[in-house]
Amino acid sequence: MSRRGLRKAGVRTAGVLFVVVMSALVLLSIKIYQKDFVTSVPVTLQADRVGNQLRAGGQVKARGVVVGEIRGVRATPRGAEIDLAMEPGKVSQLPKNVSALLVPKTLFGERYVQLSIPDGSTAQPLTSGDVITQDRSANAIELERVFDNLLPLLKAVQPQKLATTLTTVASALEGRGDQIGDTFATAAGYLEKFNPNLPALNDNIRDLATVSKLYGDIAPDLLDSLSASAVTLDTVKEKRAELATVYQQVTSSSQQVTTFLANNRANIIALAADSRAPLEIAAKYSPSFACTIDALAKLKPQMDKVLGKGTDEPGLHAEITVTQPRAKYVPGKDDPVYNASGEPRCYPSNGLMSQGIAATGETTVALPGVQGDLGLANSPQERELISALVAPSAGIPAAQVPAWGSVLVGPLYRGTEVTLR
Repeated sequence: MSRRGLRKAGVRTAGVLFVVVMSALVLLSIKIYQKDFVTSVPVTLQADRVGNQLRAGGQVKARGVVVGEIRGVRATPRGAEIDLAMEPGKVSQLPKNVSALLVPKTLFGERYVQLSIPDGSTAQPLTSGDVITQDRSANAIELERVFDNLLPLLKAVQPQKLATTLTTVASALEGRGDQIGDTFATAAGYLEKFNPNLPALNDNIRDLATVSKLYGDIAPDLLDSLSASAVTLDTVKEKRAELATVYQQVTSSSQQVTTFLANNRANIIALAADSRAPLEIAAKYSPSFACTIDALAKLKPQMDKVLGKGTDEPGLHAEITVTQPRAKYVPGKDDPVYNASGEPRCYPSNGLMSQGIAATGETTVALPGVQGDLGLANSPQERELISALVAPSAGIPAAQVPAWGSVLVGPLYRGTEVTLR
């Protein structure tokens, strides 16, 4: 090979060696950046969410001291798992029951992992493969919530507009310190008087919530009612001609009723006054209405039998005998008079007459010698019946039959069936 060829081969070899050395340096830089040559203790942090500000390479601190770094973040069905590389010289000072909190370095900066060591912890130190849980205390959750809500607000507010607004507010407040102080003092006085009414205000708000819930519950029914009302109004609109006719008829009827009442107001008042006495009597004897109606109901089957209901000869069969009439009617002497008196009473079908209304479940026993509904022996009712039976055969009016006739004839008629001819 010529001298020129050797030189050319040497240049190519040097170029290849340069490329290899540069590639090795780049790969070594990457490995050093990824800290593949650094000894660390791998630990896993389980979190429910991490946000966009937590990235690989972030710091892990405990009480303000860097004790490791974040190697990776991966999503899981329950949230996220964060791979932490802890420094071997410091991991021995971190107990297993340590908890983690994800906090930002600044309001706009990336997040880092803050490890919280419980006071007086006696747990074993962290080892390779241990799992750390996220701090779920109320304070930690509230702090994360504040940062999550504050960051979008700060991003939405433009600094130049905020500066202009603050300058305007400062100019407006300049020289008005005394007025603002007096305003605050007056407001404090109002609040001092208002504070005793806070319990009543709380009760009103609670009642308002109850009423609002009630309105919310009845809202569907109310809407249905409004819908039904709309249908009803449409129907009224369609039937307005018929309704107008009805209104005219009602108006005419009302006018006629008004005329009738105006013409007969004296009669109506007199009727009301005259009805007072009968109504008072009806009220007095109203306790006997029930037993009277019951007796009539029980009498109906018996009357049906007497009148031949269901037989071939229905109706009342009677023989009438013309007897000597009574004396002529004398006005003022023979006028009908109703002189009944006494308390409400019932006349049951067993022949006993009860004074007043018997209590529910009360039973009565028939007295000796009493048959039918004629009362006691030789009673006025029995004498009247016997006089009516004896008068035709004696040829005299019933009023002229002697009162002692029931004493003679009564025992013969008692318990027997009498046929009128």
